[in-house]
Amino acid sequence: MAQDVLSLAWKYMRRRKFSTALNLLEARADVYEDDFEYYLVMGIACLYAGDIGSATSNFQYARRIKMTDPRLLLGQAAIFLRRGDTDRALQYYLEVREYDPGNQIATDAIEFIRTRGDFDTICRWADTGRLEQFYPPLGLNPDRTASIVIPVVALVLGCLVAFSLIPRNNYADGKRKDLTELTLSKEEEKAPQETDLSSQSFKYILTNKQITESYSNILMYFQARRDNAVQVEINRLLNSNAKLSIKQKVSILMTYLETPTFDSITDVPTYAQVDADTALYLDCYVDWSGRISDAILAEDGSYSCRLLVGYDSGEKIDGIVTVKFDRDPKIVTDQSVRILGKLSQEDKKIYIQGKAVYQSVKEGLIQ
Repeated sequence: MAQDVLSLAWKYMRRRKFSTALNLLEARADVYEDDFEYYLVMGIACLYAGDIGSATSNFQYARRIKMTDPRLLLGQAAIFLRRGDTDRALQYYLEVREYDPGNQIATDAIEFIRTRGDFDTICRWADTGRLEQFYPPLGLNPDRTASIVIPVVALVLGCLVAFSLIPRNNYADGKRKDLTELTLSKEEEKAPQETDLSSQSFKYILTNKQITESYSNILMYFQARRDNAVQVEINRLLNSNAKLSIKQKVSILMTYLETPTFDSITDVPTYAQVDADTALYLDCYVDWSGRISDAILAEDGSYSCRLLVGYDSGEKIDGIVTVKFDRDPKIVTDQSVRILGKLSQEDKKIYIQGKAVYQSVKEGLIQ
């Protein structure tokens, strides 16, 4: 029964009959208590209907149940975008890219913020409905005639296939994406600091020269494929008194960084460096070795453990950090191990989001 009602609501929403969908959903509110899909669908319907307050409330209820659904993140990003809060919107779109790297809506929204995200343009696009292209997708409207829909779908699919064949980050000569479009403007070079410091606090207070040098280093390290070094400078600027437009540029640039392998990773921070200044190394990748303890395999298949960093030989421990994998990495617990993963944070505590492990065939040896 519950699934039938949700499916019917989606049908009305695809036909852009949002009031009908909302009436249907509201009448069944008592049935759907603590149901993620219900709050998500309600929020999306309210968003398209223009009831931003109710959309916000429903998305917040949904987020308490499940935080990483790309549709939910798109909806919350759209609300901040409508308000002109491009900094917060960009954070949510980057989260979408984290959980759904191929999400085209997030990619298009980031590009819009970068090129046309001034408040006046956002207001005009919101007023004309053009911002809806960045909302959670509804699918094709079945009320449109097949003679219009079929050619459009064929054209879109053809464009997507052609676009997928175009290299995005690399050129034929081995160089990475051209970042000319992300260079600092003359105004940003002249005055790169945030002017109003009274209502904000920053971890790093940088001079004009330090901000521009840090940004220059980002572009240099990026072309040298030193992505960890890039991430460190990005974190420095994001937590500094650099002006908002510069922070938006480095946030966009962060989407071009690649996931390293054991062979390609560079500029790996030590545990001591991370422990001393966590904010500077957040989202960097590490290749740390040691032994594990307290391994747990959850019912959903996810795996977590604690890595005793540097404890390969059993003589000393540099530090202890939690490691999480989406799936069981099959670590042999009585042998030393190398873990490759991204430094992440939850409840102000650092952990490694694991990507790969390596254990030598010879017991106790690490390559």
